[in-house]
Amino acid sequence: MKKILSIIALFCTLTAAAQFANPVKFSVKENKISDSEFEVVFTAKIDAGWHVYGTDIKDGGPTKAEITLEKQVGVKPKGKLQARGNVHRAMDDMFGMEVSFFEGSATFAQAFTITESQYEVSGYLTYGACNDQNCLPPTDVEFSFKGSGKPSATPDSSKGEEQRSNVKEDAKAVAEVAEKVTAEEETVEEAEMPEEKADSMLQDSPSPLEEVGLYTPVINELKSFGEDNANTAEKGLWTIFLLGLAGGLLALLTPCVWPIIPMTVSFFLKRSKDDKKKGIRDAITYGISIVVIYVLLGLVVTLCFGASALNSLSTNAIFNIFFCLMLLVFAASFLGGFELTLPSSWGNAVDSKANKTTGLLSIFLMAFTLSLVSFSCTGPIIGFLLVEMGTSGSIIAPTVGMLGFAIALALPFTLFAVFPTWLKSAPKSGNWMNCIKVCLGFLELAFALKFLSVADLAYGWHILDREVFLSLWIVIFALLGAYLIGWIRFPHDEDEYDEMGEVIVNHRTGIVRFFLALLSFAFSLYMVPGLWGAPCKAVSAFAPPMSTQDFNLQKEEVVEAQFTDYEMGMAYAKQKGLPVMLDFTGFGCVNCRKMEAAVWTDAEVKSIIREKYVLISLFVDDKTALPEAEVVKESDGSETKLRRVGDKWSHLQRVKFGAQTQPFYVLLDNEGKPLNTSYSYNEDIPSFISWLNKGIENYGK
Repeated sequence: MKKILSIIALFCTLTAAAQFANPVKFSVKENKISDSEFEVVFTAKIDAGWHVYGTDIKDGGPTKAEITLEKQVGVKPKGKLQARGNVHRAMDDMFGMEVSFFEGSATFAQAFTITESQYEVSGYLTYGACNDQNCLPPTDVEFSFKGSGKPSATPDSSKGEEQRSNVKEDAKAVAEVAEKVTAEEETVEEAEMPEEKADSMLQDSPSPLEEVGLYTPVINELKSFGEDNANTAEKGLWTIFLLGLAGGLLALLTPCVWPIIPMTVSFFLKRSKDDKKKGIRDAITYGISIVVIYVLLGLVVTLCFGASALNSLSTNAIFNIFFCLMLLVFAASFLGGFELTLPSSWGNAVDSKANKTTGLLSIFLMAFTLSLVSFSCTGPIIGFLLVEMGTSGSIIAPTVGMLGFAIALALPFTLFAVFPTWLKSAPKSGNWMNCIKVCLGFLELAFALKFLSVADLAYGWHILDREVFLSLWIVIFALLGAYLIGWIRFPHDEDEYDEMGEVIVNHRTGIVRFFLALLSFAFSLYMVPGLWGAPCKAVSAFAPPMSTQDFNLQKEEVVEAQFTDYEMGMAYAKQKGLPVMLDFTGFGCVNCRKMEAAVWTDAEVKSIIREKYVLISLFVDDKTALPEAEVVKESDGSETKLRRVGDKWSHLQRVKFGAQTQPFYVLLDNEGKPLNTSYSYNEDIPSFISWLNKGIENYGK
């Protein structure tokens, strides 16, 4: 039991590591260089999988690090903000430019020259951070320092440059505002709504938006719909139950379980030969015991993790690497490389205890012995199922899934005890069971690549881009077809002999194996066009995003937002009587572009959004200055100063919806209330379509 407890402890540790907090933690200090100079140093610790962008990124790229001074008395900046340390550089295909970024840690420094004996300086550093699943909105790190020093006698050589820089920035800000206003006017015209009418709708009453509750928090209402669809993939409990049932049937047909059935049933019937009903009752109790054991396993997983923790694990890089390695070990075992078994002393101890006891406890211990001795076949299946069910978004999913698995595993023991004559017509043990085991090994190998892909995206290794992933899957399923057709064999495959005892070389392929091989070969050919950019929607939920494709012949049009202003978009949606799709995005959000390129280009998705929704895209990194800075309170009581348009939308996302990463999608009615759960980064097109349709259905109600 110590090893089992160690495994549980390991998973719990991974859970704790996966919980999302602030992935970037900054500290600020003042560093004296001399009596007349000092610098403000910003030092960040960055969580694994995240990166912070540098200072030298061109316009149109992700959010760069830059400093803004709000107060400077007795000091003047010396040069520009500097990025120090291990600065990485890479070509970003999404933005078409080279970007600089930090991983693990980051340091920025701004030097100042003291011009008066007493000085004071304050302001904030703005930075952008992303991983391969989400991006944070532009975040400010405020600082304020005062002190005394020796005024520098050096002439202010940088004053002219500073003034020119300020003039340039002001001109740029004015141009951005003008461009934004023009874009919004054109957008309203395209939406067939005159600008004058939109303005009148917003000015008819002193605070029409507050009256309809557009800014009222709806965090609890959003949670009532369930977990974010980025991880649920619309798996209902019935789907999870059937998935567990299928896993149980596969485990039942393996060499570790099937041969035990006739022996176990015969034991119960012979032990109670004078009382046939008692034998049947014992067999039923045995089956129920199997169900109880595996349901308890599902409960342990639920109690140890919880639904939200398992959802976090599903995108945690360390966990995905661990599970990839575990699946590779299971696949090697299924393919015949070695036997993966629990210590024999465990089974012997439980079996000995079962022989010494009587009644229900004895039968329960016999069922527990079956669970231990069949681990080499059931363990890999159970491990895979628990992760898939645990990350489904439902807190009871692991328990429901294990219920389906246990019923499929236990049902034959009960049925054959009630109808013993069925045993004569049941398939005999043979090489067909090893064939099932080998096929499962191929599937475990394929799914191992899926988990490695998540880690590859998180760390930016680019060793498993989309075409590499598809190439490996094409080879894996082609080899599976070759095995089923009989072209390749593995260590545990038994030889067939003729009447003279000679090995049959040219054996015949069974009909079932032929059709399974046909499907496997067809699936491999289906994925081949994906190497040149074909969507291959059947594997879109498993393969890396289309943006990782080096060579793509497919150029699809992305659906564009009708509004980039929350209030105007909501007013127009109310006038037209349409629901709203709210898109929290960013100009520098790589994952937002991935979602748009992989999902929003789908013909059905474009049709639904354009015809049945009003799409409002709110850019949290919009640097357009607000007419006047606003100080607002966060949910934890802290105060935040909103200086830019992007700050306003970022604050709206945090306060109203309780989220802060992008992409983040919400469906709203005309009063600002959610119509379905939120949706984040998940390129599963059928899941996204189902999510959109559910919002339309709820709006109709």
